[in-house]
Amino acid sequence: MKALTQIQLLQATVAALLTATVLLRSILSTTTINLLFHHLSQNQILLLSLTWCLSISLFFYFSLRRHPVLLLDYSCFKPEFDRKCSFEVALYFVRRSRRFTTVSEEFMRGIYLKSGLSDDTYAPPFIFQTDYEAKLESATQEAKEGIFSAVDSLLSKTQVDPSRLDAVIVTCGSFSPCPSLSSLIVNHYKLRSDIKSYNLSGMGCSSGVLSIDLAARLLNKSRAIGYVLVVVTESISLNWYFGENRSMLVTNCLFRVGCAAAIVTNDPARRSSAKMELVRSLRTHNGADDASYRAALQEEDAHGNVGIALTKDLVRVAGEGLRQHLRILGPRVLPVRELLLYAYSFLSRILSKGEMKPVVPNFTAAFEHMCIHTGGKAVITELSRLMRLGDDVTEPARMCLHRFGNTSSSLVFYELAYFDAKGRVKKGDKMWMLAFGTGFKVGSLVWKALKDSKNDSDNPWNDCIHRYPVKSW
Repeated sequence: MKALTQIQLLQATVAALLTATVLLRSILSTTTINLLFHHLSQNQILLLSLTWCLSISLFFYFSLRRHPVLLLDYSCFKPEFDRKCSFEVALYFVRRSRRFTTVSEEFMRGIYLKSGLSDDTYAPPFIFQTDYEAKLESATQEAKEGIFSAVDSLLSKTQVDPSRLDAVIVTCGSFSPCPSLSSLIVNHYKLRSDIKSYNLSGMGCSSGVLSIDLAARLLNKSRAIGYVLVVVTESISLNWYFGENRSMLVTNCLFRVGCAAAIVTNDPARRSSAKMELVRSLRTHNGADDASYRAALQEEDAHGNVGIALTKDLVRVAGEGLRQHLRILGPRVLPVRELLLYAYSFLSRILSKGEMKPVVPNFTAAFEHMCIHTGGKAVITELSRLMRLGDDVTEPARMCLHRFGNTSSSLVFYELAYFDAKGRVKKGDKMWMLAFGTGFKVGSLVWKALKDSKNDSDNPWNDCIHRYPVKSW
């Protein structure tokens, strides 16, 4: 009983009382029931006692009941046209910087051409400067451009006064200035002095999903109405690798500029204007395993150059982390039919001593739409193989990688924007957001759409959605 919350305990009690009432109704005759009601009408004290107990139960039920967590709206940052990083721009920067050997240039060239990225992704400011040096000023400029643009657009769309915000959550994997990025937002928008601020770092691409999970937990912890601003960004400037370690050079070819902002609330009055309701969230952490912990690691190479090494074990670690994550998530979201099929295949595998492979549950039966991790072409391919997802399901992830590159923690919001630009989400549809991150972490969000997709004027896909999906990537 200790594992049950007060609300769950009350719900179980009400359910038991309803069940007992139905059973008594089926057992007792009509005459008996009439006599019972007649007895109650004659016994005023007993009737008042029952009425009092019912009133107290209803009071506690409605006072302790949690309000649903709603995604009021979101915005994605779209840099200016002159920040586009085509293959020619990237090659020009690499050669003019004179920081790479010919061997490293050719290696990055090969990775880039096979990466699935188009010529329309965006690079940080220092790429277009003459000194080719990544400095703190460039990283700060990159952060301010993305954060202020996304938050300004979001506040304008939602008509939420900054003074209404109760908490700010900012996640940026590898850039932690002093004061923090959350303090930067508090200062810029002159937020209340009692606002709660959280600055998350070092969690990689999973932190966009995990920050929404944190916002939901903050709202559920308090019965008061609240508004939480979530800002999801990454810094490329100070993480560009100038060395010869191939596992670190890969990041130069995949990661691009991106930022998203969202407002999450439990205000029932905003339900009619909210986009989605959070149905479930889940986070798993495999950091106890050494291979998982070191799959994506920031470190120095032999010459002291700092970079993030993506090991060859990354895809295998991601696959194993996903399997463990799905073992927990599956029973909570899959329909009964899929669970029975999986249980049958699992027992068959045991009885056949491993000769029969277990059936992979069909997660498309649980969700109408999926925003899956767009970490890279190899990751998307492996994920679709493990889960047996068709091209129509992985289309948003593949197109997002093609148009914006790996934007790290904000990638799921650029995918959500793709769905909105295409007008694919209908009221009542369920959407699954799935992301991986360093550590090694896996995070899931399950949403229920409260309205049909609407293509807002600030959607980053507006100028190119007519060209997508592309046939080759």
